[in-house]
Amino acid sequence: MTQSANPIPPGARIFVAGHRGLVGSAIVRRLQEAEYTNLLLVSRGELDLRDQASVNRWFADNRPEYVFLVAGTVGGILANSTFPARFIYDNLLIHATVVHAAHEVGVTKLLYLGSSCIYPRLAEQPMREEALLSGELEPTNESYAIAKIAGIKLCQAYRKQYGDDFIAAMPTNLYGRNDNFDLESSHLVPALMRKFHEAKSARHAAVEVWGTGRPRRELLHVDDLADACLFLMENYSDLGHLNVGTGEDLTIAEIARAIRDVVYPESELRFDPTKPDGMPRKLLDVSRLHALGWRHRISLEDGLRETYDWYRANPEAAPTRSLDA
Repeated sequence: MTQSANPIPPGARIFVAGHRGLVGSAIVRRLQEAEYTNLLLVSRGELDLRDQASVNRWFADNRPEYVFLVAGTVGGILANSTFPARFIYDNLLIHATVVHAAHEVGVTKLLYLGSSCIYPRLAEQPMREEALLSGELEPTNESYAIAKIAGIKLCQAYRKQYGDDFIAAMPTNLYGRNDNFDLESSHLVPALMRKFHEAKSARHAAVEVWGTGRPRRELLHVDDLADACLFLMENYSDLGHLNVGTGEDLTIAEIARAIRDVVYPESELRFDPTKPDGMPRKLLDVSRLHALGWRHRISLEDGLRETYDWYRANPEAAPTRSLDA
């Protein structure tokens, strides 16, 4: 691995693709905290990242020097199973257009963010970076995973052929403020948090949790991920992708209890084994990231409380929202 220790200049033009989503908004907060003021932010209504010609024009006009590519169509098990064509189509195009335009204008550095679902369903745990393409994917999110794998290979191809400093990082399961709390398309933590919140409001005694509760999941607060992204942009430059996570996991039952204890301690859990469990385990090996000098800081309890405080203060997060990050 190459540790470059090359800080982003204070006045650099930085494009955060997907700045309104969970990850993008956290990266914007982290950059602002670091006093970067020349941020290039454009909404989906202003620029369709699936349109190569439009993306090329925007890059030519704005000349970004650093790119955080975190835009995409995202969702949980239900959304992935229901809209596989949209997940693979949207994400393939978004990754391709931005990476190619970044190459065309000579971007100094690009960080592409993938997902831990890229690894085989039965990969050895914890999952090392070498596990990529070593087995069959989890069927419930195969389309999304294939698109994310293509994004990794795209960055590697541009590095190999053109010498572009494009790197890729694969985060574990995320949660935090500005998450999607729509029950039809959300991930584990926001879905359960909303369920417990609504059960508390309605004074229901029990909350249903999909599956058996036995699968294990690793959770990372999105603000920790944003910090890792800035760290990698300044300290890593190599062909291989890097895992980003905590290196710790819990069963879904344990996660559900932790959320219950924050939101509605008086309630009980009822598991529905007729619903899919998804991958039996998703724990990342983060030894390479630790070796570079980065570790997560936010505990699960603190992260869940901060997230729930944000959710209660932002009731508009509950209605159905777009799948787009």
